[in-house]
Amino acid sequence: MKKIVSTKTLSKTISKLKAKGKKVVLCHGVFDLLHIGHIKHLKKAKELGDKLVVTITSDRYVNKGPNRPAFNQNLRCESIAALEPVDYVAINDSPTAINPIKLIKPNIYCKGKDYKNLNDDITGEIKNEIKETKKINGKLFFTEELTFSSSRLINRSTDFYSPRQKKIIKKISKISGFKNIKKIIEDFKKLRILVIGETIIDQYNFCEAIGKSGKEPILVLKETQKDQYLGGVLSIARNLSEFSNKITVLSTIGEKKDYLKDINKQLPKNIKTKFIYKKNSPTIVKRRYVDNISNSKVFGIYNINDEILNKKDEAIFNKLLKKEIKRSDLVITSDYGHGLISKKSANLICKDSKFLALNAQVNASNIGYHTIRNYNNFDTLIINEKEIRHEMRDKISKLEILMANISKERNIKNLIVTLGGKGSVLYNKKKNKYFYIDAYAHKIVDKVGAGDAMLSLIGPCLKSKINSDTALLISSLAAAHSVETIGNKHSISKIKMLKTLENILK
Repeated sequence: MKKIVSTKTLSKTISKLKAKGKKVVLCHGVFDLLHIGHIKHLKKAKELGDKLVVTITSDRYVNKGPNRPAFNQNLRCESIAALEPVDYVAINDSPTAINPIKLIKPNIYCKGKDYKNLNDDITGEIKNEIKETKKINGKLFFTEELTFSSSRLINRSTDFYSPRQKKIIKKISKISGFKNIKKIIEDFKKLRILVIGETIIDQYNFCEAIGKSGKEPILVLKETQKDQYLGGVLSIARNLSEFSNKITVLSTIGEKKDYLKDINKQLPKNIKTKFIYKKNSPTIVKRRYVDNISNSKVFGIYNINDEILNKKDEAIFNKLLKKEIKRSDLVITSDYGHGLISKKSANLICKDSKFLALNAQVNASNIGYHTIRNYNNFDTLIINEKEIRHEMRDKISKLEILMANISKERNIKNLIVTLGGKGSVLYNKKKNKYFYIDAYAHKIVDKVGAGDAMLSLIGPCLKSKINSDTALLISSLAAAHSVETIGNKHSISKIKMLKTLENILK
């Protein structure tokens, strides 16, 4: 008998078996590392009926942290199929067991005892699975067999994490613990957050090379697909939307209010926008042309006007600044250097904010005149190593020295320098101490938006007085989640973040 089947074949097979009066039991899970607890669970499940069906979560829906699953879906299927109690195995290409329950309508849906306390379920999906089981007149059964954590075993016995990562994880697990971290993150919802900076529309034009032009020495590309995402401060706001109930965006778009309809359509309801419509300017659009095979960027075209706001609009903007900052517990500013934030506006932001997290960037259109020096006396700054060396006019000094010097010069309480694939380092000025973390990104599809994702969560973390190690871990995981997809297609999922943290800290 062929045990490993498609869900379509499984549905037909199970229907025939049930028509013959056979009792069908369903088990579902990731089964990333098969262990004695799984074996005992499946053995007990088989005793409940005539046929035991096991569905496993497909690779793309496994949410166990970086480098997971440890074994791909085909290997996991083979492992389960090798067990004597199991009659059929199928890959479930969805995040929960709801689809398999609907598809095969098992007489019994069987879970391990570690799922019995529904309050421990971060996702809330177990409740939905129970509801679906009741809908099809099935029964839910919790086995009382010996349980182990696959994540704990994998974390201890594999080299997924560097020695430094393991040390930090152990430290955080001991000092903070997942439950305490979860409570603090849940409390982010109470924060009134103001996000300031330019709105950017990110367009991705996927192309395939046709060849060389017959008339000119240029490469000719054929456009195959076009995608469009909200970038700039709107991506930051979207990243925060599952964490905070009250988010306000203060930004600018083009005079003709182009893209406004799309913007309002894509933003969650808990994000309120206040726009300055910049005179004689378009909404900033950054078009990137991407090879549709390798996903590598070929070139970019920016539709942009970097001129500063006129005096009238600057006055309106600064009036809004004062009003909204006064209402906010946390201000997150991403200064892309495209003319929205003048030195006067920057002074207001620093002076009036209860807590300010800032990213002042060097990009293609402002190389040579970085905006960091517009800001003084604030809580948190994120920049990359190239930016800090550019700003300090120093290529060779030790990074830590540069961090200490600019923190003292600008009076920055927490300075985070990102190091690309090498991770990041945080300098706490008060403690005169450095905190290091390695990058957690496993699959890098697109680096655009990684810094914004990191900024999105480092601000609430440090505002809520989460210790530096934990704040770095959470914000690094946010960046890792961001680079897994093209552009800002998906915002940061709070559930995914919590699940990742839970599994890492086991």
